[in-house]
Amino acid sequence: MGINATLIGQGITFFVFILFTMKFVWPPIRKAMDERQKRIADGLASAERGQHELELAQKRAAEQIREAKQQAAEIIEQANRRSAEIVDESRQEAREAAEREHAAAEARIEQEVAHARAELKKKVSDLAILGASRILEREVDAKAHNAMLDELAEQL
Repeated sequence: MGINATLIGQGITFFVFILFTMKFVWPPIRKAMDERQKRIADGLASAERGQHELELAQKRAAEQIREAKQQAAEIIEQANRRSAEIVDESRQEAREAAEREHAAAEARIEQEVAHARAELKKKVSDLAILGASRILEREVDAKAHNAMLDELAEQL
């Protein structure tokens, strides 16, 4: 057998092998490659959508954080205003209470002064009566009167 017959046999065998491969082997491989390509494309599209959704979620989160900070600042401002109002109200109430206590103390002082005056008047009138009775008991003498008045002045 010659080299020509071998080459022709190998050529025919190779041609049959190519037909067999194209008919039975290549379509499943091509189908698997197409499916894999489709899955990769879907995965990339999903990744892009996920990335886009992540960016949107980050923007929403940043917006919500900004709104929360703004609300917190407003709440703090309201609390500061309310605390200032409470302090002012407390000061006003303290002033009013001090004024009431001051007025009550002045009233007590006036009562005590009036009571002391009444008591002093009573003592002065008692002393005057006592002095007059002593003067009347003694004889009418200018020196004795002066001495007695000096004695009464010392008692006062």
